[in-house]
Amino acid sequence: MNTRSQSLDTAGIESTSTSATHNRWLQLGLGLVCMMAISSPQYVWTLMTRPLAAKLGIALPELQVTFSLLIILQTFFSPFQGKLIDRFGPRMLISIGTVMSGLSWVLASQVHSAPMLYLTYGVVGGLGTGIVYVGVVGLMVRWFPAQRGFAAGAVAAGYGMGAIVTTFPIASSLQARGIDATLWIFGIAFAIVGLLASQGLRVPPSHEAAAASSSGSTSVVNLRPSQTLKTPIFWLMFAMMTMMSTSGLMVTSQMATFAADFGVTKVLVFGMAALPLALTIDRFTNGLTRPLFGWVSDRVGRENTMFFAFALEGVAMALWLLTRDNAVLFVLLSGVVFFGWGEIFSLFPSTLTDTFGISRKGSARSSAARSPR
Repeated sequence: MNTRSQSLDTAGIESTSTSATHNRWLQLGLGLVCMMAISSPQYVWTLMTRPLAAKLGIALPELQVTFSLLIILQTFFSPFQGKLIDRFGPRMLISIGTVMSGLSWVLASQVHSAPMLYLTYGVVGGLGTGIVYVGVVGLMVRWFPAQRGFAAGAVAAGYGMGAIVTTFPIASSLQARGIDATLWIFGIAFAIVGLLASQGLRVPPSHEAAAASSSGSTSVVNLRPSQTLKTPIFWLMFAMMTMMSTSGLMVTSQMATFAADFGVTKVLVFGMAALPLALTIDRFTNGLTRPLFGWVSDRVGRENTMFFAFALEGVAMALWLLTRDNAVLFVLLSGVVFFGWGEIFSLFPSTLTDTFGISRKGSARSSAARSPR
């Protein structure tokens, strides 16, 4: 009788596992769309700086406070956002986050002062994108417990590459319609797309963990957030993430300024304007590197992959600076810079879950995974 019962249980787990395996690719696709819907506030910001500065009559350093608020609220509210996701579930919070992200652009289109821009684009946008990022990455590593590097990298690619489809349309809209109409139109579009995609997100069934365990995935003790924060390795990874992310965020926010200083803004490269072309290539390489290096790290180890990728980033930044007067190399090397940078958003989340487990990943461990985003 026990044998028959065990056979039925095993059959049930196998049936559930087969269904979950099919469903997890759908979940990955939906998570990818959600991430793409929230990517433009960060990665297209550089196109907004001059129009917004002219509209509000403020200097660039004062305007860049908006971007700083966006990044700070994405990052340092991540533990709080993770706790909300743990409590209310990923679908509800990710739905709210996608709407907040799109709404931040709609509200920003109506502002006439710097403080209101800080509140709408910076605060509302930062909180919204942070909720979605933490929620989607945390959900995907639960759906792919044996391929965490690839899963985290795949959805992070949506965040890095999402602006590919919007960079040229937004640049064209800014010239044709102006800053207010552009923010309003694209903000509504982002909110609708993200909200629709988030409705299909689900938490993996309980049998998925059993199936993953039986397939040979490594078992890791799930530490509580308070335990995680007491370990030296957590703070080491926090410091590493902070140092590595700084270079890419600097380039992301100041790309248009760099292009102007280097004298390549109005230069045509391969028949296209250098700045939008560079931004498009950057979005592609920034997205490609995340699942690629995540997949590599699943096979050769996180530390080995980090060593190679971090060295590539340092060399690329140095060469980019040395060849800054060449418009073609400006465009091409900017892509290499982002290729050496973007992988941190797959390597660190997967390393954290390898080390501290995937239970309640959304809360404490999101601090290092998005420090600073």
